[in-house]
Amino acid sequence: MRNAMNYDIVSFDLDGTLVDTAAEIAEAANRALESHGIERREVAEVTRYIGHGTRELIKGLVAAAIAERPGLANTVRLADVHASMDHHYAFTTGTLASPYPGARAALECLSAAGIKLACVTNKERRHARRVLEVTGLEPFFALTIGGDTLPRKKPDASVLRHVVDVLQGEVHRTAHVGDSSIDVEAARNAGVAAWAVPYGYNAGVPIAESNPQRIFPGLLQLAEYVTGRPLDGDA
Repeated sequence: MRNAMNYDIVSFDLDGTLVDTAAEIAEAANRALESHGIERREVAEVTRYIGHGTRELIKGLVAAAIAERPGLANTVRLADVHASMDHHYAFTTGTLASPYPGARAALECLSAAGIKLACVTNKERRHARRVLEVTGLEPFFALTIGGDTLPRKKPDASVLRHVVDVLQGEVHRTAHVGDSSIDVEAARNAGVAAWAVPYGYNAGVPIAESNPQRIFPGLLQLAEYVTGRPLDGDA
């Protein structure tokens, strides 16, 4: 096993990486669609749009609905549906969220080793913090960045570089881990290590196709790699 502490900062994506939130996101999206006369969509379809933030998610779902019912284009305003999504997600956030196996134990291990941790998501920050609070993961993070925190969001290079600056680290000693091509691109753009987990969403496309530098079977294995400390079990 490699020597520990080659990294000072590890940044994590939220949805599909640390926590499974697909069901609660889909429920909020479907409530928003229904309030504007649009039929509910299957959870699997909604999941394919997760990753770019709720605005892009609603944009994709509304476009799909209009493709099926062209008349909706004359009666539905995207901004209104997005506002409804924001309203409903405030009620569903954290209600169905479940940390992935090993998430808590991995964060505990990394924190104990002195690694600075950040959560970087394209979800609005208030919703991200709610998910972290409900799942008990928030205390592990020195920094939480949402899609509305900075002028730009992932995969723009400025996002992860901001993490490095705020946490007073160095690019070559920082890694970002996620479940999607967005995360891999964000890491590459910022010059930090691009890591991934094979579960999660990523529009149903295997993350290997995005060519991250490393793919870990789970977060426990990632923590073992960074710290050099063997772990077992879950939390």
